[in-house]
Amino acid sequence: MRAVTLDRARPFLHEQARVVRDEVFGRRIFVRGVVEVSSYCRQNCHYCAMRRDNGLLERYRLAADELAELIIHHRPAAITDIDIQAGEDPVAVREVVLPLVRELRRHTNLGITLCLGTLSPYEYDQLREAGGDYYVIKIETGDADHYQFIGAPGMLAKRVTAIRYLAGTGWKVSSGFIVGLPGQTPVQVEQTLDLLAELPLAGCSVSPFVAGEQTPFVGAPCGDIDLTLDCVARMRLGAPHWIIPAVSAMRLVSEDGYVRAFNAGANLATINLTPRAVRADYPIYKRDRIIMDEERVLSAIEEAGCELSRVGIAEHLRKKNTC
Repeated sequence: MRAVTLDRARPFLHEQARVVRDEVFGRRIFVRGVVEVSSYCRQNCHYCAMRRDNGLLERYRLAADELAELIIHHRPAAITDIDIQAGEDPVAVREVVLPLVRELRRHTNLGITLCLGTLSPYEYDQLREAGGDYYVIKIETGDADHYQFIGAPGMLAKRVTAIRYLAGTGWKVSSGFIVGLPGQTPVQVEQTLDLLAELPLAGCSVSPFVAGEQTPFVGAPCGDIDLTLDCVARMRLGAPHWIIPAVSAMRLVSEDGYVRAFNAGANLATINLTPRAVRADYPIYKRDRIIMDEERVLSAIEEAGCELSRVGIAEHLRKKNTC
């Protein structure tokens, strides 16, 4: 799958991806809420401002009962699924995420997505038994040497093994990668797309690189938005049934990048529900990141000529499996 698209072919590529998306999903966009429950992380990725060695970051770990109150009683009406994210923090998994998932499963019909990094099989199984539906585990790059160069967690092969384990134990799994990482070549982008196509995934994200503050890559240029959106389109054409999100970094590197993602075949938007008091302390790339609140998300969906899905991701995937 070619990762480089000539400018003159780009509009056709994106249009074809949009047509395929509409054939499978209609013009309906899934809307989930995200809560970022902990900024502690045991990993030391060169591209992420939450890396272990960032001693300037004020770390936090939220309380499960406060999050449950927020999600159960105060979430926007458009949200059908909740995404629980954290740095790779086993304490948060045990003390925050597990009780929160159990409480949400007990009191809501929300689909539950988790993005918590590489854990042990026992931890994955605990989270699944508690009520998790969908697990996000990103490979970031499909080239093993480049994976080591960017300081990603462990080894690429271990992440791939985790994806296969999760899929084999009942999870729906999504992955993700970054376009424009330092040292990345067009061939490596192609390798990444090819690897993802071979994995048992229900979805995948792609984000333009944004240099994290207090990281070895600080000052490196942002990833190219056009190439990022080309990857959205190519994933849609190669995997028509995937859940493919528009991500906030697209809007950071290009004012219309988020809307353009829907026009290139994306079908998932995320409303940030993390309490305002700690949002700046979850700097995936930088403290002044773009926060996609309800107003911004709904406006982008409308601008793209799309509509809200009344069916959640988890419900959609369950129905798909019974057809």
